[in-house]
Amino acid sequence: MALIKFPNRTVNSDVVNPYVNSFFDNFFNDSFISDRLVTRVPAVNISETEKAYEIALAAPGLQKSDFKINVDKNLITIAVEKKEESASEDKFYSKKEFSFSSFTRSFSLPESVNYNQIEAAYTDGVLHVTVGKKEDAIIAKRLIDVK
Repeated sequence: MALIKFPNRTVNSDVVNPYVNSFFDNFFNDSFISDRLVTRVPAVNISETEKAYEIALAAPGLQKSDFKINVDKNLITIAVEKKEESASEDKFYSKKEFSFSSFTRSFSLPESVNYNQIEAAYTDGVLHVTVGKKEDAIIAKRLIDVK
């Protein structure tokens, strides 16, 4: 069940029309309605190493084939569209529910990206996208002697 925060009501609003308030409270607290009103966008962590940028997107319950990753100029887009239906030919359903979920996340890429070095892997419910840097963007490390 999703938690949806509503603004605090004044005492007078309940006195004026308690039936309307209780109707809306019940309507929005219904798990069928509230689960569909809440937008589900997966959490993401973006980090940078010496040689690459790393995007970790939490998306459990999916398969590798559910992801579509596109790069267009300086924008990388991760999209998922998943439809699940459970069907049985030998049963009569008075109620049948199916699940459809989708999301899209887009991120701007810096000029230092090497577009030929973009890789993705999906393990343990987390999509890992590694975006390599151009050679001239990688900072060479060395120790400088003081004279």
